[in-house]
Amino acid sequence: MNLKTINNVYFIGIGGIGMSALARYFKFIGKNVAGYDRVSTEMTTELENAGMSVTFKDDEEEIPEVFRDTVGTLVVYTPAVPKSSALFQYFTGKGFEVCKRAQVLGFITSGSFCYAVAGTHGKTTTSAILAHVLKDTGVPVTAFLGGISENLNSNFLLEGDKITVTEADEFDRSFLHLSPDIACITSIDADHLDIYGNKEEMDRTFREFAGKVKPGGKLIVRYGLPISGITYGVESGADYSVENLEIRDGGYVFDIRTPEKLVTRVKFGKPGKHNLLNALAAFTMAVEGGVEPGDAAEALFGFKGVKRRFSYQLKSENIVYVDDYAHHPAEIDAVYQAVREMYPGKKVMAVFQPHLFSRTRDFMEEFGRSLSGFDEVVLLDIYPAREEPIEGITSARLLEEIDNDNKQLVSKKELLSLLKKTDADVVLTLGAGDIGREVEKIREVLSEKAKE
Repeated sequence: MNLKTINNVYFIGIGGIGMSALARYFKFIGKNVAGYDRVSTEMTTELENAGMSVTFKDDEEEIPEVFRDTVGTLVVYTPAVPKSSALFQYFTGKGFEVCKRAQVLGFITSGSFCYAVAGTHGKTTTSAILAHVLKDTGVPVTAFLGGISENLNSNFLLEGDKITVTEADEFDRSFLHLSPDIACITSIDADHLDIYGNKEEMDRTFREFAGKVKPGGKLIVRYGLPISGITYGVESGADYSVENLEIRDGGYVFDIRTPEKLVTRVKFGKPGKHNLLNALAAFTMAVEGGVEPGDAAEALFGFKGVKRRFSYQLKSENIVYVDDYAHHPAEIDAVYQAVREMYPGKKVMAVFQPHLFSRTRDFMEEFGRSLSGFDEVVLLDIYPAREEPIEGITSARLLEEIDNDNKQLVSKKELLSLLKKTDADVVLTLGAGDIGREVEKIREVLSEKAKE
């Protein structure tokens, strides 16, 4: 792959969060960029407004003429796009250079000092915090994020090409294309079993990723994981640990003990122990990369968050509305811990849209246990994404696993009218599907209710 000879870059699945960051990168460095996605979204509209041509029809006739040059065109696709796609078939059949998103990301970051954040949970927030800390402390960095940083209002940052921050995505073993200088592993819970088959194979692949760290590089791991490296955690045995933790103003104040010193009265505004750990992971990576501990700690206070990661949509005296991307039982548990810690004694309603038939099948009992703790549970139908239905795997079946008398299954069309009648003090929307598109309408309904 030689970027100097590439004039045009076409993305099959351009609206995806990881794909769109790459699209922004290529547009920024002066390439012609176009692509296809299934439906128009806020993201595809932003890409179009930035000068990229986007089509929503999987048809070779939709390809702009300039992108039909096999010599000067690179085609990037996401594994979520089926190989039967007409566009994928056209480009592969005509001899274009066709690469997975992960391959291209690996190539772009290979010539830089690369920070890579891996883990089944926390990698988006951790990489966004890290990008913020580096930027805030004057490090010229390019960042490819898997979510919209509220500090940047983007999933992409380009302030220099010598240092990069990226997520290391375990889906489809994508992170094995990376060769980071500093890598972090936040968690290794069973997930994507449609790809890995079992937890043992997933563990093995994470160890393989750990082996991708460049000679002389550093591996940072959550304390307690079965992989050797520099550790971080709330536990005193970790190399970087949290001490004297206090809850204050909806966030945390704490000290960080590093191998060299104690950094006192660190402030971080995002609630939940999982976010505290994400902040500590980013702090550890930044310090191990050469940032002064005091400067890194000061930068943490300015981090605003990532959209759809415990994202406050409404804070009033009588109703709080939080939206979160949580789509795995461990992530739901983390949201539960955060909301109970911040709003003790309040009635909490969780609106959950399961993501993928296979994940719902693989963690049916675990989802049931995680959701049972909320005071009220509302289930939406399973969001299929790239999958076909699996017989017997439905939201109605999941509802049976929830040990809660106050539970129901509704359609998205029924959701708003239900929320108009709720007496919950805190409303959560959870899931990685298209529930995010309902957030604005839900906020409007709850805002009106808050006035009553």
